[in-house]
Amino acid sequence: MGLFTKDIKTMNDLFVHQLQDIYYAEQQLTKALPKMASKATDPQLKQGFLTHLEETKQHVTRLEEVFKMHGVAVKAVDCPAIDGIIEEADETVGEVADKAVLDAALINAAQAAEHYEIVRYGSLIAWAKQLGRNDCASVLAKTLEEEKATDKKLTTLAESKVNLRAAS
Repeated sequence: MGLFTKDIKTMNDLFVHQLQDIYYAEQQLTKALPKMASKATDPQLKQGFLTHLEETKQHVTRLEEVFKMHGVAVKAVDCPAIDGIIEEADETVGEVADKAVLDAALINAAQAAEHYEIVRYGSLIAWAKQLGRNDCASVLAKTLEEEKATDKKLTTLAESKVNLRAAS
């Protein structure tokens, strides 16, 4: 289903579709994060990926809660954006021979996913509020804050040591 198809007629339809989209994305990230952790050479980065994997599993659970709160079936729809981000990360990581540069590439890939999620959760929260679903918005807001915190940790790690090591 494309974004501008007849299947999405109302704000509620759009909200549900984007819930299904981010649900798929979070599920894909639960598969990608262990691979990223296994490739990371910086111990702090490796641990960060594993920690975020546990958070991501909680994000999936929260989304299931929002589906139920909103009275719709828990369902994922393909998300070409996250598939593309993961595919691009796999390709880039596969081309990097220098381990220090590899860690910088992994951070970049992780931040691409985080930024995608931040945009999706931000819109979902706004739409939930517009639909009078402050209960759903509040659950989604917990995840948005964790995504922003992860992005900030990745930036700090990149700027404090990983990028410096990669550039030397």
